[in-house]
Amino acid sequence: MNLKLILKDGTEIIGESFGYWPKTKSSPRFKKAGIGQPSRRHFFVDGEVVFNTGMVGYPETFTDPSYRGQILVLTYPMIGNYGVPGECDTKGISKRFESTKIHLRGLIISEECEKESHWESKKGLEKFLIKHKIPAIKGVDTRALTQKLREHGVMLGKIVEEDESYSKDMAFSDPNILNLVAEVSPKKKVVLQPKGRAVATVALIDCGIKHNIIRAFLERGVRVIRLPWDADLSELKEKYDGVFYSNGPGDPAMVKKTAESLKWAMKQNKVIFGICLGSQVMGLAAGAKTYKLKYGHRSANQPCIDIINDKGQRCYITSQNHGYAVDEKTLPKGWKVWFRNANDGTVEGIRHVSKPWSSVQFHPEASPGPEDAAYLFDQFIDQMSFTKKPVR
Repeated sequence: MNLKLILKDGTEIIGESFGYWPKTKSSPRFKKAGIGQPSRRHFFVDGEVVFNTGMVGYPETFTDPSYRGQILVLTYPMIGNYGVPGECDTKGISKRFESTKIHLRGLIISEECEKESHWESKKGLEKFLIKHKIPAIKGVDTRALTQKLREHGVMLGKIVEEDESYSKDMAFSDPNILNLVAEVSPKKKVVLQPKGRAVATVALIDCGIKHNIIRAFLERGVRVIRLPWDADLSELKEKYDGVFYSNGPGDPAMVKKTAESLKWAMKQNKVIFGICLGSQVMGLAAGAKTYKLKYGHRSANQPCIDIINDKGQRCYITSQNHGYAVDEKTLPKGWKVWFRNANDGTVEGIRHVSKPWSSVQFHPEASPGPEDAAYLFDQFIDQMSFTKKPVR
């Protein structure tokens, strides 16, 4: 069957369905996948249509909670060639994915590789999407669609059946007016122990964390106290050496309790580090403002320059997935821009001039993408473990 992507500006793009879509119980495709769904008229999914330019790493991308509420367009022409690895996990931490489920609302690609080939592959892309009930469309000129999004900026859209058509009174729900972080954050505290003796303990505020961040801490010998997005640090009984604020979906202005938590940690002179949404929340807690980017940064090859330590002489290739940024002009006295995006000049990291508070907009833990900036975890751990002084 064919499906249609309708954008809020009235653009309609038709392609072939290859993921989940409600069918009758007699559908051979759903029987093969072990799923029986009753037919459902006027079914649709909607969200914010964004694009990602990564060539590989789709299992990690799909399971990144920061994509909550979004319909993802992949610019690389063929997707699914190496399949999907086994969904193993230990104590709720996936070994290969960035969470235990897919968070996209929908997927748009050019071509599906139907015969995957990789020694770790356990299933094909279509089965993966059907299992997690994610609608998908193939046979679309995704690069042309991406050019449209670059000219106009991200747009709201919905995936519907081919016979549905756009109308001026059609409703498009905006996920950014919702507290998406509350949907992906854990509901209770969990303590994770590294192998061997812990070198430090971090209170981790989980706003929709990528599991590779947790793995990065555990592999470095850090004990992790994983907390919900709205946790009150003043009531935490366990001792800890620093506070970490994670990535997550949506508008940072929607997580006021997280910003209040960070303000409290600042008043206590805690060692603090943030990534992605955590960087935006740090900016808000410091007194700065954030704004929505025209089409965001979503790829595994965004160039970032450390303008403090390297004096603009070194460029790091980074993995990114965000739609908001800190407004440099609103940073208060005592704060400096740490990293800057080499493409558009936007803020990619901030830090305090004297306090042990710093954050980056990109993902030093990668997955997918390069690990050029993985050293930032070591710097944060050094701060927690020893002098509590700010980085370099």
